[in-house]
Amino acid sequence: MSYSFGKNYKITVFGQSHSKEIGVVIDGIKTGYQINYDLIEKNLDRRRPGKNKYSTTRKELDSFKIVSGEVDGITCGAPLCAVIENKDQKSKDYEELRDKPRPSHADYPAYIKYNGHNDIRGGGQFSGRMTAPMVIAGSIAEDILSDKNIKIYSRIKSIGKVKDLDIDYEKIDLEELQNLKNEDFPVLNKSVKEEMQKEILKAKENLDSVGGIVEIAVLNMPAGIGEPLFNSVESNIASAIFSIPGVKGIEFGSGFSSAEMLGSINNDAYYMDGETVKTKTNNHGGIIGGLSTSMPIVFRVAVKPTPSIAKVQDTVSLKNKTDEKLEIHGRHDPSIVPRAAVALEMITAVSILDLVMEGER
Repeated sequence: MSYSFGKNYKITVFGQSHSKEIGVVIDGIKTGYQINYDLIEKNLDRRRPGKNKYSTTRKELDSFKIVSGEVDGITCGAPLCAVIENKDQKSKDYEELRDKPRPSHADYPAYIKYNGHNDIRGGGQFSGRMTAPMVIAGSIAEDILSDKNIKIYSRIKSIGKVKDLDIDYEKIDLEELQNLKNEDFPVLNKSVKEEMQKEILKAKENLDSVGGIVEIAVLNMPAGIGEPLFNSVESNIASAIFSIPGVKGIEFGSGFSSAEMLGSINNDAYYMDGETVKTKTNNHGGIIGGLSTSMPIVFRVAVKPTPSIAKVQDTVSLKNKTDEKLEIHGRHDPSIVPRAAVALEMITAVSILDLVMEGER
């Protein structure tokens, strides 16, 4: 069993959705790094549940404490361990699910894998709750990367069929991107934001849920980072991204639309910008041959609708081997996309720092 990611900046998460605590152990932080507690708190607050009508009513403050690896807020060379106490669990809501697996949850395959001993409460170790300690690790990675002028941003590209503006990351106002980090619902077009929120509330009123797409951009990545084939920039990022529950797909640059293009259209012509080599377009999404090109690394992530919905659904009784009906109770997000955005941004920071550290070896 492994709950770890990374080679140079390695994180290991522990706990379950309803365990007493969840947390992360981080290896690879240089000695003498001053921990940016304010940034960690800000990013945890961006991900925190229970803040508005678009998220679950579970109220976790996500207060964290660092229990090892630092002295007076400065890393000392030992692995850093941070924990978050779970305080608002309602485990009784999940008793029926030990026998009746929820559609599109991990309940059934986990029941088989762990011989019926899987923690069913809130999804156990498969829960989106486990992204909270990832945010701690990602915040530290983001802070370290910022010293190298590498910036990472996320925004909601779509909710259901409602789409935000397309972005040319070479021309966008950086202040506008930075402001997205202050938004609970990070989109550029404010009128589109209202339409997206209506989609979420409509799904909620219909006892349903809705998915969407999150777009991530990594700016100022040096050229030549990564390896060909198995440790490419894409494979490293994709592996990290799929650790976030609810992710069903990823595309870099022009992605799947490139399959409909001619090579003359999809190819990105080079030009000189002073002493810097750039491309006129960025269909390659900042990555060619598994290596960074210094153009913005841009990718989009498909996030599925929350599988816990209030509508009656078909399932089975694992004990009786019969077809059954299931009505899920509890507190769930009508759309996980807004809170997933920061989790995806933070796990991207973990991946990028791991890649950069490898390139510095």
